[in-house]
Amino acid sequence: MEFLSPAWFSALAAIVVIDLVLAGDNAIVIALACRNLPQRLRMRGILWGTAGAIGIRVALIVFAITLLTVPYLKLVGGVLLVWVGVKLVAPDDEDKHGSIEGGATLMSAIKTIIVADLVMSFDNVIAIAGAAQQAEPEHQTSLVILGLLISIPLIVWGSTLVLRLLERFPLLITLGGALLGWIAGGMMITDVATVEAIGEPPASVRHAASAAGAALVVLIGRVLSARRRAAVHAD
Repeated sequence: MEFLSPAWFSALAAIVVIDLVLAGDNAIVIALACRNLPQRLRMRGILWGTAGAIGIRVALIVFAITLLTVPYLKLVGGVLLVWVGVKLVAPDDEDKHGSIEGGATLMSAIKTIIVADLVMSFDNVIAIAGAAQQAEPEHQTSLVILGLLISIPLIVWGSTLVLRLLERFPLLITLGGALLGWIAGGMMITDVATVEAIGEPPASVRHAASAAGAALVVLIGRVLSARRRAAVHAD
């Protein structure tokens, strides 16, 4: 994959989409963490908290990219991504933000943003690391950093628009879940252990595995959603 080639832009687009779909909670966390700050300090808290969160996330993703070269870890990561994709297509009703308290000082708000982002970003880290694996090793870190630099400001300042789009067009959420399944299938078929067992898979096999992962996520998500709706109507 050459720098600035169509394949490079495809990997970058996947990273940005994953960030927009999975990291929408970050805007809510930032708002909750900064809600008790004086008006003059809120933007400073948002900027420093976001900067700290980006720095930690880049370090985690680079570490995850390295780990994914270890046998069986792509298989594990693929299974986790399928689970994350299913949760995206068929979300539960738990309030994930109820325990986030607003900081009374600038430093406490920044710390809350960074800690909350660290806890909530596990699925995001695995997904982006998997997407970055599509690129050549020398381009992976630059793709991750560029993708985050593009998507994080969109999340922070454009969160309302993103949330409205997701609410108005629920299909976008399903497509996001399918993207995660696609990446999961590609990760699992190219795991070191898989390659040692069946050989280096041709492009057609990789695409088939990716398509199967996408279909699996959507199918399981739809089944779970239907069951939950049936349970609600039964009550």
